[in-house]
Amino acid sequence: CTWQVWAIYMVLAANLSEEQVLKQACPSCDATQLCNCSSMGLDFVPQGLTGKITVLNLAHNRIKHIRSQDLQQAVNLRALLLQSNKISSIDEDSFLSLGKLELLDLSNNSLAHLSPVWFEHLFSLQHLHLQGNSYRDLGESSPFSSLRNLSSLHLGNPWFSTIKQGNFEGIELLDKLWIDSGNLNQYEPGSLKSIEKINHMIINLRNNNLLSAIVSDLVHSVVWLEVRDVTLETAETSLVQNSALPFRMRKLTFKDSSVTDQYISRMLVLLKEITSLQELEAIDCVLQGKGSWNMEEITRSGESFVQTVSLINIIIPNFHLFFDLDGIQSQVTNLKSLTIASSKVFMVPCSLARYFSSLLYLDFHDNLLVNNRLSETICKDAWPSLQTLNLSQNSLKSLKQTANSVTHLPKLINLDISQNNFGEIPDVCEWPQTLKYLNLSSTQIPRLTTCIPPTLEVLDVSANNLREFGLQLPFLKELYLAKNQLKTLPGAAPVPNLVAISVRRNKLNSFSREEYICDSPLAVRGAEVGAVHLSLMECHRSLVVSSICVLVFLVILVLVALSYKYHAVWYLRMTWAWLQAKRKPKRAPPKDISYDAFVSYSENDSDWVENIMVRELEQACPPFRLCLHKRDFVPGKWIVDNIIDSIEKSHKTLFVLSEHFVRSEWCKYELDFSHFRLFDENNDAAILVLLEPIQSKAIPKRFCKLRKIMNTKTYLEWPLEEEKQEMFWENLKEALKS
Repeated sequence: CTWQVWAIYMVLAANLSEEQVLKQACPSCDATQLCNCSSMGLDFVPQGLTGKITVLNLAHNRIKHIRSQDLQQAVNLRALLLQSNKISSIDEDSFLSLGKLELLDLSNNSLAHLSPVWFEHLFSLQHLHLQGNSYRDLGESSPFSSLRNLSSLHLGNPWFSTIKQGNFEGIELLDKLWIDSGNLNQYEPGSLKSIEKINHMIINLRNNNLLSAIVSDLVHSVVWLEVRDVTLETAETSLVQNSALPFRMRKLTFKDSSVTDQYISRMLVLLKEITSLQELEAIDCVLQGKGSWNMEEITRSGESFVQTVSLINIIIPNFHLFFDLDGIQSQVTNLKSLTIASSKVFMVPCSLARYFSSLLYLDFHDNLLVNNRLSETICKDAWPSLQTLNLSQNSLKSLKQTANSVTHLPKLINLDISQNNFGEIPDVCEWPQTLKYLNLSSTQIPRLTTCIPPTLEVLDVSANNLREFGLQLPFLKELYLAKNQLKTLPGAAPVPNLVAISVRRNKLNSFSREEYICDSPLAVRGAEVGAVHLSLMECHRSLVVSSICVLVFLVILVLVALSYKYHAVWYLRMTWAWLQAKRKPKRAPPKDISYDAFVSYSENDSDWVENIMVRELEQACPPFRLCLHKRDFVPGKWIVDNIIDSIEKSHKTLFVLSEHFVRSEWCKYELDFSHFRLFDENNDAAILVLLEPIQSKAIPKRFCKLRKIMNTKTYLEWPLEEEKQEMFWENLKEALKS
C-alpha cells in the first residue's frame, strides 16, 4: 500500500500548495467562507479556490479573462462579485460548477457580448448584474432562458441600443428589472411581453418615441414602472395600443425627466387608458411650460383613476407665468393622497382646493407656505375629508394663525407643523376637535401653554427650548420631549394614560418617584420607583465599567512610570538571562572555548580598539584570539544571543570602559550578562581596561558588584604617555593568559 500512501500524500501536498498560493494572492481567504480579494490589483482569478468558500469578492481588480479552471473547485459559491474589472472574455464553461450560485455581478467590465452558455448551469441564480459593459444588444435569443429562479436583473450601458423579441424568453417572474438604455433606438414590440410579472422596473430612456411600445408591453406585467432621463415633448396617440385587460400596472414614476405643457395635457388623457393605475409620481423633474394645458380635452376624457400623486422637487423655470390650473378640478375629485414637496409651492387657490373632496392625506413639506397664504390654501370647505396634513419645513411664523387655518378641516387627525419658526406660543388657540396627533418639534417655542389641544393622543415637542412640562392632557398616550432643557421629569398625574415618553438629551436631575412604575430590571418590574433601591452597578453599569477601565489604565500607567524609574525592565531582563544561564554549565568545556577574550566596547571607542588594541594582541607572539561583535557575531542571530554565546565561548571578557561605554545600551547588555555569569562565579574572567579616567559612580548603581570590583580590585588604565604603554600591553597580555 506504499503507493496509496504516496498518492494521498501527493494530493494533500497539492491541496496545501494551492491554499498557500491562494493565501499569498489573497490573505483574507485563509480558513474562511468569505474570501475578500477586492482592490488588490489582481490580473487573474487566484488559484487554490476550494469548496469551502461561499462568497468570493474579486471586484475592483484588473482581471481581463475568466478561464474554465478558475472557479472549477468553488462548487459551494453563493455570491461571486466580479464588478469593476477589465473582463472582456469568459470561457463558456467558466461557471459550469457553480450550481449553487445565487448572486453574480459582472457589471462595469468590457464584455462586448453575452453568451447564453455562461448561465446554462446557474440553476440557483437569483441576482444578476450586467450593467456598465460594452455590448450593444442581448443577441438573437435570450441569454437568460436557463435562469428560472432569477429575481433581479440589471443590464444595459451607454452603447446598448437594441432590444429584440425573444431576448427575455425563459424569465417568468422578476422582483426588479433595471435596464440602462439611455441610447436605446430600436425596440421590437413584444420583446418584454414574455415576462409574466415584474414588481418594479426601472428604465433609462431618452428616446420618448419608444415609450408607448414599451408601456404597452409592460402594462400587463409590471406593478411599478419607473422611467428615468426621458424628455417628453411630443404627444403619444396611445399608451396601451389595443392591449386587452386586465392590466397590472399600479404605479408610474418619472424621475430626472423633462416634460412640456403639450405632453402633460395628452398624458393626463392617455393615463386613463391604464385602468389599473393608482399612483403617479414625479421626482426631480422639470416642467417646461406655464400650465397652459388643454383643459377641455382633459375634462372630456372623464375622471382619473389615480388615487395617489407625489410631486417631489419639481422645477418650473417659468413659475412666475404659471396658470392657476383652473379646469383641472375633474381630475382631482377621486384623489386620496397628494404630496407636493420641495417644489417652492406658496399657495393653492381656494377655488381648486375645494375640489379635493376625497383627499385624506396632504403633504406640503419643504415649501414656501406663509400664514397669510395658508388661509387661502385652507379656506372654508377646502379639503373636506382631509385627515393628515404635513406643513413641516415651511415659513409659518404664527402658531395662532396656523391653528385658526386648520380649524377649517373638520376631520383632521394628524398635523405636522414641525421645523417652522413660531418662536412664541399664545395662551389660547382654536383647533379641530378631531385632532389627535400634533408635531411641534423644532419650532423654537420656549414654553407650553393651554394653546396645546387637550384632545391629543400623541404630542411631539422635541428640539425646542422647553424647561418644564405641566399640561393637563388626559388622552395623551405618547409624549416626545427629547432635546429640550428639562430638569425635572414630568409628573404622571396630568397625563394618566401615558404609555411612552421620550426625554433623551435633556438636563434631568429629579422626578416624582411616587408617580412612576419600573419597567426594568425585570426583578423590579411593576414596582413604584420610590420603593426600589438599586445598586450603583445596576443603575450606572456603563459608568462603573468606564471608571474601572480608567482606574486600571491609571494603575498600569503608574506601574510603567515606576518600572522606568527603578529599572524594573532591567531586572526582568536580567532575571530571564539568569534563568537561561542557570540551565547551562557554570563554565563551558575547554573544547568549546573559541576565543581568548570577548571584547566589549562602545562604537565610539572602535578606533582605539580595532586599530590599536586588536593589532597589538592579535599580532603578538603567540597571537591572542579576540571576539569582536563587528567581525565575529553570527549574521541573522538575535544580538542578545550573540552576546551571551560569545561571552560563554571566551576565556576572558575584556571591558574597555569609557564614558561612551557607560551610555551604550548594548554595552549595558554585555555588562548585564557578565554581572550574572562572571561576577557571581567569583572568578577573574573579567578584565577591566579604563580607556579614560572614569569614576566608579559613573557605573549604573544596579551593577553593584561591578562598582565594588572597581573599588577593590586593580584594573588596567590606558596611559597617554608612550613610554608607559609598553608596560600596559605586558600587563594586559599577562591578564589574558592567567
